[in-house]
Amino acid sequence: MTASVSVLGLGPMGQALAGALVTAKYRTTVWNRTPAKADALRARGAAWAETPAAAAAASDLILVNVVDQAAADAVLAAAGDALAGRVVVGLSSDIPDSAHRTAELVTARGGRYLDGAIMTPTDTIGTRSASILFAGPRELFDTHQPVFEALATSSWVGTDVGRAAAFDMALLDLFWTSVSGFVHALSMARAHGIEPTELLGHANNIAAILPPIFGEIAERVETDRHSDASASVSSVAASVRHLIAASASAGLDAGALEAFRGYVDAAVDAGHGADEISRIIPTSVTVPSP
Repeated sequence: MTASVSVLGLGPMGQALAGALVTAKYRTTVWNRTPAKADALRARGAAWAETPAAAAAASDLILVNVVDQAAADAVLAAAGDALAGRVVVGLSSDIPDSAHRTAELVTARGGRYLDGAIMTPTDTIGTRSASILFAGPRELFDTHQPVFEALATSSWVGTDVGRAAAFDMALLDLFWTSVSGFVHALSMARAHGIEPTELLGHANNIAAILPPIFGEIAERVETDRHSDASASVSSVAASVRHLIAASASAGLDAGALEAFRGYVDAAVDAGHGADEISRIIPTSVTVPSP
């Protein structure tokens, strides 16, 4: 079992992580650029480290949660040789390439690296409703899973250290485009005299039917099966055009809908108008080099 844990970074999420570790009775050391942010944790028994190097030297396992991976790299670089023999877990949201660069930095200083993606808000940390995804060497995840389980329901998603970040980006894409869509829908409704609370119940009904739709689309994309359409590309094209026209009439920006129409039109132009909407997903994507 991991004897001690250091948490570098005490923003709202870092404080939640450190607080959950203190509650779980782990010997917890904390560091932050602003020392006052550690006061409440120190009052609960956490130890304070004056520098990232001191924090790293204090523990077997080091959790880093700062604004992004570039900030994490700066903190870890400051820790220097104190990373040798330690396991570092990055818990800052960023792109997969950044996770690889951090892994290289940690390895060059004699440490080992896992990357993590926190998928739930601060107030869930320390409960089973929290979720953190981890990527990197499986033996590191297995060894330290008891610590991770004190923070959240933990899941290992693969040996490629960038995979947790890839899950994070894909799921944040879903979340924020959904929020954006809801805000746009509220604006559309208000333009026609419908108040947000009037629309809300109907919007929730739409949200409730999405899981089986997601399931069908995911299965079709994975198996490259797009025939026998229940929502054909051509019918979606007509619906999207109506939405763009309604947006223009209401004086609303329709940029997201215009982008979606571009994907749909490309599928129609390629002769796939009768296929299921899953057809618009490319069968392969080439990721550009950083």
